[in-house]
Amino acid sequence: MAKESGIGWTTCSVDDATGTPQDIRNDVTNLQFATPRAVQDVTGIDKAAMERLLLLADFSVTFNGVFNDAANQSHAVFKTVPSTSVARTVALAVSGQSLVNECLFTDYPLTRSDSGELTWAVPGVLSDGTVPTWTGA
Repeated sequence: MAKESGIGWTTCSVDDATGTPQDIRNDVTNLQFATPRAVQDVTGIDKAAMERLLLLADFSVTFNGVFNDAANQSHAVFKTVPSTSVARTVALAVSGQSLVNECLFTDYPLTRSDSGELTWAVPGVLSDGTVPTWTGA
């Protein structure tokens, strides 16, 4: 393996409210995702440094993008976030590496800037208790 850029994502899909995956790569301008682990402090009074146990795994994502109300694009996917309570499959893939998680999306905020852009930043969190696991070569 070699060092690579983040250019050339092969998959960035999110299920719509009916459970149909929609490719929203063209509308997503950037994203942040994390796979943190909780920790428990178990430091006894006999220690001079921290002692911890690894606990539950988690996943969170925020997609940022440009408003697009064409059929099966980002607005069609996210417009139902406030009115439906469904988990949605999020699939990400770059350079042969894939990360797929079931997520709940918690907001669909739109921003109209003073220069005219209409953008969104949609946060999602792990929903089903499955440990986030990268797959690929």
